[in-house]
Amino acid sequence: YGDEQASQTLRQITRPFILRRLKSDSDIIQDLPEKFENKVYCTLSAEQATLYEAEVREALDVVETAADDMARRGNVLRMLTRLKQICNHPAHFFKEGQTAPLAGRSGKFERLLEMLAEIRENGERALIFTQYAEMGHLLQAYLKDYLMDEVLYLHGGTASKKREEMVERFQAEHGPPVFILSLKAGGTGLTLTAANHVFHYDRWYNPAVENQATDRAFRIGQTKDVQVHKYICLGTLEERIDAMIEHKQGLADSIIGAGESWISELNSEELRDLVTLRAEATEDYT
Repeated sequence: YGDEQASQTLRQITRPFILRRLKSDSDIIQDLPEKFENKVYCTLSAEQATLYEAEVREALDVVETAADDMARRGNVLRMLTRLKQICNHPAHFFKEGQTAPLAGRSGKFERLLEMLAEIRENGERALIFTQYAEMGHLLQAYLKDYLMDEVLYLHGGTASKKREEMVERFQAEHGPPVFILSLKAGGTGLTLTAANHVFHYDRWYNPAVENQATDRAFRIGQTKDVQVHKYICLGTLEERIDAMIEHKQGLADSIIGAGESWISELNSEELRDLVTLRAEATEDYT
């Protein structure tokens, strides 16, 4: 609740049991380059905004009439998942498959294409993290043609030997320009320092999970400054989730890490505020 005295008391209680070392501490690593994080704000397309508002209206009615707490939590998580899919791309929401037309339908997707083109022109390479396997497949299929180059994709179904081959290929001097990874499958245990750009295409509720994924590039062996790009659709639940993540990160930094079950514990008023579409979500939608 923002009580500094309570925070100080908790720090004193937990300090004897915690040893924390950060890569940013020069006493630990002297030659690690800088990491710069920036938020990339995107607007929804008219198609996205229409889908988003329709989903909010329908889903909130289902949540508020749930039979019990367990059913309510399940409906909340289902609604949040569907809204995040809409923010990613309508083709993701509709499960249209890898041959679906993607151009011009998602503000977030269009901004990604612009930034990847700039990175490719500068001879740099990028990691793209998404928590959804379907979105990863859509991105890989489109980016291979868009960049006219190989695009790797590692997900939960990737065999161990195949994972190792992908990492070796990407880390090679003239490896592929883009490596797409599912957040859970590729967020830990890999060294991908050939990339100096990290994209979080959709946001996870737990900041520690995102930070671990970023550390695939920001780790010992990295020779360039790392640019971290976190995509946020304006006026949507993504913007409010980002604000909550920032608060949780501050609490984690001052005490110790936090989980992610909080999102389904919001009351109806807090939930409505979280998901309601704001006017700034799109420039051409009314």
